[in-house]
Amino acid sequence: MSKRQLGQSQETAAAKASISERSGRRIEKGERQSISGERHWRTREDPFEVIWEKELAPLLEKEAQLTGLTLWEYLEDEHAGQFPFSVLRTLQRRVKHWKATQGPDKVVIFRQSVPAGQQGLSDFSHPATEITIQSAVFTHLLYQFRFAYSGWRYVRIILGGESYSALADGLQSALTPAGGSPIEHRADSLSAAFINSAEEEKLTKAYDALCDHYSLRATRNNRGVSHENGAIECAHGSFKRRLDQALKLRGSCDFAAIKDYQAFLDKVTERVNGQLN
Repeated sequence: MSKRQLGQSQETAAAKASISERSGRRIEKGERQSISGERHWRTREDPFEVIWEKELAPLLEKEAQLTGLTLWEYLEDEHAGQFPFSVLRTLQRRVKHWKATQGPDKVVIFRQSVPAGQQGLSDFSHPATEITIQSAVFTHLLYQFRFAYSGWRYVRIILGGESYSALADGLQSALTPAGGSPIEHRADSLSAAFINSAEEEKLTKAYDALCDHYSLRATRNNRGVSHENGAIECAHGSFKRRLDQALKLRGSCDFAAIKDYQAFLDKVTERVNGQLN
C-alpha cells in the first residue's frame, strides 16, 4: 500500500511486496483473506476407518516394522479391489502416525562431543576389496586407530583374528606416528581373545598394564551397542571406500609382498589425514 500511495502501478507495487498482482488488488479493496489456523478436521472420507482398528492396527501391534506398502499388499490379498493403489500414501501416513504415537519406544542416541586429545579408538574390520599377494588371496584384517576429535587415523594389516596381541601391536604402532597418546582409549570387548575365564583375567591385566604404560584410561563400549564406537565404526566405511577407489586407480589389487600392500595403505591413510588440516 505504501508503494501504491507513492503512485506506483499495481503490478510494480505487488512485485516489490513479493505478492501476486491479484492479491494486491484484493488488499487494496479491503478483501484481504485472513490466515486461518491449522486444520484439525478431515476434508475427505477416511478409506481405512472401518478396517484400521479391526485388521491393520493389530498387525502393527504384532510387528511394528511393517510398512504401509506391506499393509496395502495385505489388503489387496484379503480385500481385492476395495483399496486401490491411489490410497497407498494415505495408508503410509496412517502407519507413520501410528508408529509415532503408539509404536514401540525408540532408543535415544545423543551426539557425542569429545574434546581434543580426550579419546582414541581402536577397532578391527574386514577389507571390502579382495587383496592378493602374488596372485594368491590374502586373508587379513585391518586394524584402525582414530582420534575422536581430529579424525586422524592409523591403519595396519593384521594377520589372524581380533586378539589382544593384535590390539597391543596395532595401538603401539599407532601412537608412535601420532606423537602422543589420548587420555582415554576405547575398544570393543575383544571376546575373540578370551579363551576361558582365567585367560580373560590374564589378558585384561595385560591390557590394563599396556594402557598404564601409555597413561591411557581403558574403556570399552557395551556389548551390542555399536553406536558407542561410532567415531571409528563410521571411519571403517569411509576408509574402505577410499582404499577401493585407490586400488581401482592403481589398476590392480595384487601386490608383490605384504610390505608393499602396507606401504600402499600408508599412502592412502596419509592422504586422508592430510585432508584434515
